[in-house]
Amino acid sequence: MSWKDYNGLVVGMVRTGILGYGGGPSVIPLIRYEAVTRYKWVSDDEFGEILAIANALPGPIATKMAAYLGYKTKGVLGAIVSVLAHILPTSIAIIALLGSMYALRESKIVAGMVAAVRPVIFVMLGMMAYEFAMKAWKGLGKWFAILFGVIAFAALQLLNIHPGLVITVFLAYGFFHFGLVQRVKSKGNSDKEVS
Repeated sequence: MSWKDYNGLVVGMVRTGILGYGGGPSVIPLIRYEAVTRYKWVSDDEFGEILAIANALPGPIATKMAAYLGYKTKGVLGAIVSVLAHILPTSIAIIALLGSMYALRESKIVAGMVAAVRPVIFVMLGMMAYEFAMKAWKGLGKWFAILFGVIAFAALQLLNIHPGLVITVFLAYGFFHFGLVQRVKSKGNSDKEVS
């Protein structure tokens, strides 16, 4: 196996690391595009599951996603290469531009650039949330999707429950729901065979 085998992984993760302005949540749509649409490393459903698990674990979400995708595509060395490709360019840029940051901190031009990027991040996150909501709508049905959305909002915003705990509860329900659906389907198939 040569380093050329890692080209897609490196290019995809460097792109997400450099273009992912605004922290972990803003990088997720970029990682999704690279992993699902561009390189097809994982399906959209699998990406949603990876995202849920990565949210429940401690640490930066983008780094965990990069590690998983690297491991899935190329094993342990792929995970290392993927994480380094994701974090190294921005780490070098931060170190190189540290002095400039202090000099430009009061600049109205820099403040304007930052303000211009925020709506783009908001729209990208909104699009991803909409797509996941539609998947929940199709997978669980209209009323369950609405109910779970309301429960998640109440738990996160009104009760201030940690997101990892909320995700864990919903994952546990997902396993229960999936098992229940499988049992109903198998029972339906066995009833058809009897009659």
